[in-house]
Amino acid sequence: MKNFLNVHDVEDIHALVDGALLCKQNPRADHELGKGKTLGLIFMNPSLRTRLSTQKAGRNLGMDVMVMNFSGEGWALETEEGVIMNGDKAEHIKEAAAVIGAYCDIIGLRSFPSLKDRKSDYTDHVINEFVRYAGVPIVNLESATVHPCQSLADVLTIEETKEAGKPKVVLTWVPHPRPLPQSVGNSFAEWINRAGYEFVIANPEGYDLSGDFTGNAAVVHEPEEAYAGADYIYAKNWSSYEQYGQVLSQDEKWMVDERKMNLTNNAKFMHCLPVRRNVVVSDAVIDSENSVVIREAANREFAAQAVLKQILSHG
Repeated sequence: MKNFLNVHDVEDIHALVDGALLCKQNPRADHELGKGKTLGLIFMNPSLRTRLSTQKAGRNLGMDVMVMNFSGEGWALETEEGVIMNGDKAEHIKEAAAVIGAYCDIIGLRSFPSLKDRKSDYTDHVINEFVRYAGVPIVNLESATVHPCQSLADVLTIEETKEAGKPKVVLTWVPHPRPLPQSVGNSFAEWINRAGYEFVIANPEGYDLSGDFTGNAAVVHEPEEAYAGADYIYAKNWSSYEQYGQVLSQDEKWMVDERKMNLTNNAKFMHCLPVRRNVVVSDAVIDSENSVVIREAANREFAAQAVLKQILSHG
């Protein structure tokens, strides 16, 4: 694995999940692997789990870890070609990526979409420019289109907790007061399809994700239809892909609650966090025994570690 940008960089996702499980059993078993290597983590947007879990993963492997938050610490970056830089952008991404690459052996990068221009956002320009100019492997810590580290942790969590060989997994849209990216939903869809589970996506009309990511998933527009017999309910909001970046609905009927969870096969509740209680999910559901959100978050460490280990192991 040279870069970890999306699911297509992974030859065998179940082998990678097995690698994450090995890391979880003995997190510091490969402490010598990263000795003398530096992991740079660049955040252009806020982070809690991604930042801390990836720092911990790098240190488990013996790496030195540097973190920079561009939103408050770096120069404003210009990302377009051929521009006259006489405005508020002080540094071009070409130089920034190359300089960070000179300091680091692996770079983890988080950059969200603008949610204004779908065509531009869906090129994943920022992360691809780092791939182009940094000269070292890049790990996607969430981009405009996908969040593969989260999705790997999600599959790991399902594999640890499933009772059926091929569980029914539901990705359900939920309300949120702000427009959010499609990246988690897109990525989850890609990884669940590759994992071979039964997969249903539930969302209101106008919120269908891009078919490039949903693949062969069944898509329904009534929550109860999706919940019936489900083994996992994965809740996530996203703004409209069709009417790009728009909030079209905040319909409370889509919130995950006990009534709908009672339609399932005693399903586990999943969410990537942070979560708005009693908007996205009721207290009763997220505080129940069937909620695996803390396990899921803890697994972010071992997902990141498995990715870093594979990159380090293959030079």
